[in-house]
Order: sequence, then C-alpha cells, then structure tokens
Amino acid sequence: MTLQVVQEALGWCVVINIGIFLCWFLVMMFAHDWVYRYHAKWFRLTVEQFDAIHYASMGGYKIAIIVLNIVPYFALRIIS
Repeated sequence: MTLQVVQEALGWCVVINIGIFLCWFLVMMFAHDWVYRYHAKWFRLTVEQFDAIHYASMGGYKIAIIVLNIVPYFALRIIS
C-alpha cells in the first residue's frame, strides 16, 4: 500500500464521515420531534436528556473525525 493510496482512503473517509455527520445534524434539525417520539418508545428519556445525549454524541463524533481522519490526512499531505 502506497502513501498515495492511504491519502486517498483518508480523504474519502473524511468525505463519508462529514456526510454522515451532516445527515445526523439535518435529521436532528428538521425531524427532532419524530426522532424523539421514535426513541421514546424504547427508552424513558426527557427531551432535555435526549438533546444532551445527541449534542454530546455529535461533539464526540466531530472530534473523532478531526483526530482520526483530518489530522492524519494533512500529516500525510505534509510529508509527501
């Protein structure tokens, strides 16, 4: 596996992960109540708990994208 292949793979990982993040964000923005009602059937959560869980999870996912995809991508771009 060459450096070029790893760079391309990380680049596509960034694109895919940001796409997933944006879908998650858009669903939470435009279908929040529906998603909450759907999950409320399985779990006893208040709206505040539901929002806090998603806010923290989205923050963690965003940090993971940066640390695990974007930083290595740019590091490889710098050394090549």
